[in-house]
Amino acid sequence: MARTQELTGKQKAAILLVSLGTEVSANIMKSLREDEIEELTMEIANLKRVPTEVKDQVVEEFLQICIAQEYIVTGGIDYARDILEKALGAQRAKEIISKLTATLQIRPFDCARKTEPSQLLNFIQNEHPQTIALVMAYLRPEQAAVILSALPPLQQVEVARRISTMDRTSPEVLREVELVLEKKLSSFVMHDFTIAGGIEPMVEILNRVDRGTEKTILEALAEEDPELADEIKSRMFVFEDILSLDNKAIQRFLREVDIKDLGLALKTSSEEVKELIMKNMSKRAAEMLKEDMELMGPVRLRDVEEAQQKIVNIIRQLEDSGELIISRGKEDQLIV
Repeated sequence: MARTQELTGKQKAAILLVSLGTEVSANIMKSLREDEIEELTMEIANLKRVPTEVKDQVVEEFLQICIAQEYIVTGGIDYARDILEKALGAQRAKEIISKLTATLQIRPFDCARKTEPSQLLNFIQNEHPQTIALVMAYLRPEQAAVILSALPPLQQVEVARRISTMDRTSPEVLREVELVLEKKLSSFVMHDFTIAGGIEPMVEILNRVDRGTEKTILEALAEEDPELADEIKSRMFVFEDILSLDNKAIQRFLREVDIKDLGLALKTSSEEVKELIMKNMSKRAAEMLKEDMELMGPVRLRDVEEAQQKIVNIIRQLEDSGELIISRGKEDQLIV
């Protein structure tokens, strides 16, 4: 077996996976593309006996790169280089940083994520909705929520629609937008070409904006793209989010729920949700619910999910009518 300096990146990856064991390696493989899995599988199959010292060196190199990556995220390249030089020496630090910047990537718009949302709003609010959507897709949800709430209603809807339907962005477009934002923020931004946008980021953003902003966006989206609006709504409040409701709200929606649906819905829920539901029922009703669940026996997961969705729909309807409040953005915290 060659020395580690003579090994290719794929060979090192194969050795690392073998060293980590089957369970950990299997979890890693799940996050790889199909072509990457095929290539690594081939490398693993072609591995001959690997000396223990080579395995140790590969694992150590991987650990050093992971640590360096954490240093970069914390304080940037210069900070990482300074720490590594003190710990490993100038030459080794240079090698690690070189490998890191050549093989690992930092998410785009890192500087934007370190900027106050109100300041960032000043830089992007007059840009094209697609540009605003692209930047917001890479922000933390709480940052993006502040910006989305501050945009004019029509712009809110357009940006929300574009984030929801966004998939992959070409490296050229990312580079161009980053350079413009870099000049405006007067800071250096390293980039990669990752996937951003989609339903989940939009849901996380809407879950953090005030109710008025959410309603404006969803109502307009329902007219333009009903399927998209329904999909967003279905993910905005899931059954386990019942834990975020207060006792009064739970007691209110329980009056509208069929006891059979409730028992079915609780079949796969967490113990915390079950306890919270039982606590807000009368002792007799709680005992009857427990008996029903015990007599129910095995059920189809699809039936459980349908029952949970029925209850979620009831909760959303009660919120729409103002009969209960789902905690979200700052405005919902005001008492008037």
